[in-house]
Amino acid sequence: MTSAPDGQGGVIAILGGTGNEGKGLAYRWAEAGRHVVIGSRTLEKAVAAAAGIEKMLSGGGHILGTTNREAAALAAIVVVTVPYSGHRSTLEGVRDVLPGKLLIDVTVPLVPPKVSTAQLPEAGSAAQEAQQIVGPQVAVASAFQNISHELLLSAREIDCDVLVTGSSKEARAAALGLVAEAGLKGWDAGPLENSGVVEGLTSVLIHINKRYGSTHAGVRVTGVGQRS
Repeated sequence: MTSAPDGQGGVIAILGGTGNEGKGLAYRWAEAGRHVVIGSRTLEKAVAAAAGIEKMLSGGGHILGTTNREAAALAAIVVVTVPYSGHRSTLEGVRDVLPGKLLIDVTVPLVPPKVSTAQLPEAGSAAQEAQQIVGPQVAVASAFQNISHELLLSAREIDCDVLVTGSSKEARAAALGLVAEAGLKGWDAGPLENSGVVEGLTSVLIHINKRYGSTHAGVRVTGVGQRS
């Protein structure tokens, strides 16, 4: 397994970045001063999304819109935010430019219409499936599945934690740094095999939102550091 880039500096590509989650992360990282490239299957959609986010920025960051493949080639860190239906094809289209980079998978294997029921793939999770597709020469982390895009696209503080799993301690550490840059509290949740639990929580949170009339239920880790 390759070691992950340290995540400090460098370009971040967001594949499928024209979706709500992708735009929310792009906004957060660009606002923190990062150079972010939004990728899409359609160049025009990527350019339009980048222009829209750039108008939201208070200054410092930079946003570019291009194709998924060009975005992945330009970046040291590649973030996948596509719907699960496009997960495999997106990764297969860019895997030859990923070796030596950090791949952060935000994908949740939701299967409509039963999106409030956890339905994990044969690999165990979308993140484990991603590792199988891109190969061991790519460091893979999994994060941000349980954060509402409405909160990411706002400037306010987010009362929700991010659980990070990954193929190595280095991959998790790099991803946790990016969580902090997005203004969120992250936790090392262990190896990539644990991603299935985190991804499945998204369906639980969707159910809670529907049941209690919310749009941004989240998770918090408590009790850490409080024992004598």
